[in-house]
Amino acid sequence: MNRHLDADSSKIGIGQSVPRSEDARLLRGEGCYTDDVSVPGQLYAVLVRSSYAHGFIRAIGIDKARNMPGVAAIYTAADLRDYAPIKSSIVLASRDGSPIRHPGRSALAANKVRFAGEPVACIVAASVAQADDAAERVTLDVEPLPAVTDARAAAASDAPQLFDEVPGNVALDFGLGDSAKVAEAFADAAHVARLRLANNRIVVSAMEPRSAIAEYDPENGRYILRVPSQGVVAMRAQIAEVMRVSAERVRILTGHVGGSFGMKLGVFPEYVCLLHAARMLGRPVKWTDRRSESFLSDTHGRDGEVAAALALDAQGRFLALRIGGHSNMGAHVTPYGLLPATITIAKNSASIYRTPLIEVNLKAMLTNTVPIGAYRGAGRPEANYYIERLIDTAAAEMGIDPVALRRLNHIRPDEMPYTTPVQTVYDSGDFPLLLDRALTAADWNGFPARANASHKRGKLRGRGIGEYLETTMAPATEMADIRFESDGTVTIVTGTLDCGQGHLTSFAQVLAQKLDIALDRIQLVQGDSDVVSVGDVSGGSKSMMSSGVAVTEASDRVIEKGKLIASHLLEASFNDINFADGRFYIVGTDRGIGIIEMAASLRDAASLPPDCPMTLDVTYCHGGLAGTFPNGCHVAEVEIDPETGVIAVTKYTIASDVGTVVNPLLVEGQLHGGVVQGLGQALIEGVVYDGDGQLLTGSYQDYGLPRARAAPFFLYLSSPTPAATNILGVKGCGEAGCTGALPAIMNAVVDALSSYGIRHIDMPATPHNVWKAIQQAQSVRAILD
Repeated sequence: MNRHLDADSSKIGIGQSVPRSEDARLLRGEGCYTDDVSVPGQLYAVLVRSSYAHGFIRAIGIDKARNMPGVAAIYTAADLRDYAPIKSSIVLASRDGSPIRHPGRSALAANKVRFAGEPVACIVAASVAQADDAAERVTLDVEPLPAVTDARAAAASDAPQLFDEVPGNVALDFGLGDSAKVAEAFADAAHVARLRLANNRIVVSAMEPRSAIAEYDPENGRYILRVPSQGVVAMRAQIAEVMRVSAERVRILTGHVGGSFGMKLGVFPEYVCLLHAARMLGRPVKWTDRRSESFLSDTHGRDGEVAAALALDAQGRFLALRIGGHSNMGAHVTPYGLLPATITIAKNSASIYRTPLIEVNLKAMLTNTVPIGAYRGAGRPEANYYIERLIDTAAAEMGIDPVALRRLNHIRPDEMPYTTPVQTVYDSGDFPLLLDRALTAADWNGFPARANASHKRGKLRGRGIGEYLETTMAPATEMADIRFESDGTVTIVTGTLDCGQGHLTSFAQVLAQKLDIALDRIQLVQGDSDVVSVGDVSGGSKSMMSSGVAVTEASDRVIEKGKLIASHLLEASFNDINFADGRFYIVGTDRGIGIIEMAASLRDAASLPPDCPMTLDVTYCHGGLAGTFPNGCHVAEVEIDPETGVIAVTKYTIASDVGTVVNPLLVEGQLHGGVVQGLGQALIEGVVYDGDGQLLTGSYQDYGLPRARAAPFFLYLSSPTPAATNILGVKGCGEAGCTGALPAIMNAVVDALSSYGIRHIDMPATPHNVWKAIQQAQSVRAILD
């Protein structure tokens, strides 16, 4: 993926709102996504999927399909038995010390199907139509078994068992915290707020469906896979592990990626089938997911249910937090599905509050549903939602103003660095200031007048606060090669991968800040594992900490090389050479040479001494850093029509601390997008299964997404405190909007419904669910009256 920056500016760096250079060509339809690519001689694959949610496979009839026109091959699980199973590489132990229990997932189901949509056969033909025709002739004989789709129900003693190797369907019994001390704190508490909270399952629904093209080079024994990903180096490692070959025998190519949100991080069964087919048939094989199929073939997000409790003293000070429950993993533990369901929730439950004790116990359960993967925030929105709903509940029950209760328990700036009970160490942040700024901007004190105006129109109005803190993923080793090209441009090569974030623009700003190179000279390469030798994934809100910091440190090395070169070219002492405004110059003189001019001159230089660098190019890798803690406060107002249950988000304020802001325009855009996805989960989206494990929300006719009219206008305030854990001071922003939105919107909904005595409603607060809650509350009130 080689992308060139089109911005025409020579003095742009960190802190400026530069429009995304990527947008113009994408809007012109000039993007190159995987499905846009065709390879000479390619065949096409179609997957045959189980219509059963659970059952033993008696037989798969493929003889009739094999003889259909154009069919090159049909593969079942037996053909793929030499490959390794797809499984999580996360090493976590249950509370009793036992390791995670999961045998891994074969690319095609063998002996048993465990969710509706699980692939059982792969057909390769000369065209998609011919593969489809053949797929209709495949027969699947299954002995049906009872299905379980709910995580808590899967833990019952009489629940259907998905794997003999996973007793009780418990893949991991995760625990964190001192149970005895927490129990003591709860026993001594003046008040305990309790809630049972559902975290609804989400269809990821990226704009670009998954697609892949596999090739095999028999001469070198190499697999080549064109596939949308969030990092080609990580994908190469996963593919190599499954195919049982060394990483050097795999090449991953990723072009433009039309959204991922965590879903395209890992290996999927289709990729293994394609690679096998390409090797066996000696021809490229292409597959593109249909939107209807993606509901069953992509990973889903979220899905869990917890019982949460907050212990407080008589003044409202937090004493202890306890979260326990079940996380739904689906039918298989995916490479990136386990952390969001367990440790990430635990690490983020501390949020911005001074809570002395925290206990989290979550069982990762297997069910007869589509497997769960990472989804925007990946455990962070869930944790912040739980604590923020508890705070509003405690405030209502204790008769304490919810703002005052939050202020009382804030971690203060003078307490930094602050070590939480879950052993995270906050390095920076001013949480009281963000709350105050958000409330002022939202006109919190003017709410009663707006509520009265809504009441006169027969509507309910509510307001809600969603404070949050995210523990971002710690960056791993990342590369940043800087290459000075013969055409006068400069190429950055780095491993994180743009899935719509605007990496080219923001990374170019970092480079321009250091080397004073015009943005229109900078290009970015990320999507070829033969070029990107080392690299991290884009995930966990850490790309700028990974690649941005690596670019900064690599630029320092460019400058050091340039000073040595300049000392020879300008015939001066190394110590007399300085660099500023894109030029190397002799201090106290006007003699100097521009960095681009120097790079060009080196191509023809023949008289430089042997100890002088012959290029400004730098190949650099920087080691991993600590994670960061972006935080903020969202304030939402909603208006509800009690006759229909329809909710409108009428006012929305965001105050955020993402550390040093490299590009304010891009940061605000990321936050807007995250809020809208949070709004979707809070009010609209929700996967529904029937009792037989059939997906009822399997298309956009059944599954709702937020439209533009559902989103309010946003008021955004930036209040950064630079991170102390990296040289740029950045904290990450990609998922923060979603994390703040869930509690802000749901607290506002409950506030609006509180006049009916409603203290909680689960997500999604759809019109039907809200209307039903109002009717039930009115019925209860009528009985009591």
